[in-house]
Amino acid sequence: MHDARRRASAGAGFMLLGATVIQWSAALVTGVFGVLGPSATSAWRFLLGAIVLLALTRPKVRRWTRPQWSGALALGLSVAFMNQCFYQAIARIPLGGAVAIEFLGPFVVAAFGKRTRRHFALVALAGLGVVALSRPGGGLTLVGALFAAGSGLGWAAYVFASHRVGDVTSGFEGLAVSMSIAALVTLPLSLGATHVLFSHPGALGRLTIVAVMSIVIGFGAELQGLRRVRPTIAAVLLATDPAVAFFVGWLLLAQRVHAFDYLGVGCVMLASIGVTYDTTVGAGELAQ
Repeated sequence: MHDARRRASAGAGFMLLGATVIQWSAALVTGVFGVLGPSATSAWRFLLGAIVLLALTRPKVRRWTRPQWSGALALGLSVAFMNQCFYQAIARIPLGGAVAIEFLGPFVVAAFGKRTRRHFALVALAGLGVVALSRPGGGLTLVGALFAAGSGLGWAAYVFASHRVGDVTSGFEGLAVSMSIAALVTLPLSLGATHVLFSHPGALGRLTIVAVMSIVIGFGAELQGLRRVRPTIAAVLLATDPAVAFFVGWLLLAQRVHAFDYLGVGCVMLASIGVTYDTTVGAGELAQ
């Protein structure tokens, strides 16, 4: 029982670390949009991140089974779709609002996976927080909100795909192959902007840092977390992402935070804390 509790608590910690690093990298990457545009920026992030992961892990794919390949393919496709939509969203609307709408994806996963009245109440609380954060007049545009919603669909698939990859692979091999698949899928977008990127060494350096932060460290931490908690619980733990995004947007991008933003952040944080408590106390039900 104690081992299961420690495992669940460690999973929550990894996911919080992943959320922080990924949102920090999202703030940094907006400086590259003016050079490459969101689509090519996302594609180059995958390509650079995949190169680093392959160099570090050198996955032995010749020994891979069909479930390993299918899991990596699902993760690669879902994360490619998710990030392409997300970068289009944050190019148009504030980071916090984009992540709040994006969170509707894993939020729906958590809603369908509810087990108890308490869990349902916590999911509902997180939902109220998302509504407050993404209210009309919060700097949103229709196109940006639609891209953020599309990213949410990808995020919902990402939660399950990451959990599956974590189950059928060891270490970071599965992540390396998945990110390589995402890089291959978006390769036409990266190749088309090669001459532009290499004529702006500052943008290339920043994008390399973003790739390491988000794909190697951020996704790596989330994968470790998803190995330790169920996807439905992980979906609500990801409710911390809007709170982190608003803080990062305020700190690094000077994006204004209003009273409703504080209310929304409070709701998602309380929901996340409640689910984390349930995960550690009820580890026999929630831990793998």
